[in-house]
Amino acid sequence: MRVAIDARKLHDFGIGTYIRNILRQLARLDRKNEYVLICQPQDRELALTLGDNFRVEVDTSPPYSAREQISIPWTLLRLRPTLLHEPHYVLPPLVTCRSVVTIHDCIHLRFPQYLPNRAALTYARAQMGAAARRSDRILTVSEASKRDILEYFAVPPEKIDVIYNAIDEHFAVAPPEEDVRKVAERYQLQGRFVLYVGNVKPHKNVERLLDAFHLLRADPALADVTLVVIGDDISRYAALRRAVHRYQLHKFVRFLGFLPDEMLAIVYRLASVFVFPSLYEGFGLPPLEAMASGTPVVTSNVSSLPEVAGDAALLVDPTSAEAIADAIGRVLTDDRLAADLSARGIARARSFSWERSAARIQQIYTEVGGA
Repeated sequence: MRVAIDARKLHDFGIGTYIRNILRQLARLDRKNEYVLICQPQDRELALTLGDNFRVEVDTSPPYSAREQISIPWTLLRLRPTLLHEPHYVLPPLVTCRSVVTIHDCIHLRFPQYLPNRAALTYARAQMGAAARRSDRILTVSEASKRDILEYFAVPPEKIDVIYNAIDEHFAVAPPEEDVRKVAERYQLQGRFVLYVGNVKPHKNVERLLDAFHLLRADPALADVTLVVIGDDISRYAALRRAVHRYQLHKFVRFLGFLPDEMLAIVYRLASVFVFPSLYEGFGLPPLEAMASGTPVVTSNVSSLPEVAGDAALLVDPTSAEAIADAIGRVLTDDRLAADLSARGIARARSFSWERSAARIQQIYTEVGGA
């Protein structure tokens, strides 16, 4: 069987993490089937890291572009694969082979106000709907996302398979003490701090996290605590700058931007508590990464986050700054609670496995390809 996988988004955050881990595990599990990876030019050597049954086909069309509607079917016409796996929601209409598509979430439909214009909403709704209808199987990453897909698109439930994400292996491995010391010194992370990791788009609810942090600091016992935000550049989000200025938090809130995974894994372990008050997630990897690192987690009680966190985190109403602040304060002032959440989180993170997820995906390839 020859499987084509669209890996052009290999270096993206969420979808890129998904693609990289699935490819890594398929390379370990499957030496029999042939895999052709449709990649950007800079990833020509990707197959060399995976195995003899992997090869690369370069396609220069940008994801979510008009050009990919022609170039991907043209590439497939030459490759003649048994099936195509699109790990995002675009399945060009001229694709004639069998297909598997991953729809991670329906955020564009749940929160259309965050899209740049109505044309973007029309594009997302049309492409996602076409992919849901035309694909032979739909993969998604949580039961919450499956419910959303069924709500928005007329597809039978049995067509959708829920296959959970997992964490990169290095988050579960304790780093050398010398590396921890260097990172702590480099970013001046010696004291207690609250950590948030992720982009700072509106649905991530970081502005309300700043409101909660301001409330938290009203407790004299917590006046030494700082907030560290790792992710996007704050300069693109005026509302966050205004919130920091409004509460005079310049000395207590730090935006570090993007960090490589090796450093991020250490920062997770240095944090006193990890907070993820997102309004919507298809899965939500950062809380799971924090759990694997042994860091107590506070996260939202909506969308997929209770499904991911289980009983290993404090779940709060993400629309309430008071609820977020109260949960953070509980963790910071109750050592027994923090230790319990840490132990539960480590155990919870172990229940998710890229190896099991890739094995199920490989099984679906066989089912679809042999149909």
